[in-house]
Amino acid sequence: MMKKMFALLSMTLLTAGLSFAGEWTGFVSDAKCAKNAAGHAGCAKKCIEGGQAAVLVDEAGKVYQIANQDKVKALAGEKVKVTGSEADGKITVQSAEKVG
Repeated sequence: MMKKMFALLSMTLLTAGLSFAGEWTGFVSDAKCAKNAAGHAGCAKKCIEGGQAAVLVDEAGKVYQIANQDKVKALAGEKVKVTGSEADGKITVQSAEKVG
């Protein structure tokens, strides 16, 4: 019984730290105004240039922190498709491109 519990606990701990690859579509916004991302490109650009963290707001309204800000700063206020890996609500961006 103890061996089974140890094995289960070990597997849980090993998989908990894994990140998952994925693709997201949404707007690059600033952390302060994330919920108003669509249609506020000027505000997002100004706030990100002023030091606010860039975030991705997906089409369902979920806000993701961005681990590597340099990958998305130039796309502030734009609708983008992002590929990368996600762990604990934070995306590490591999690529980001403007869409539509």
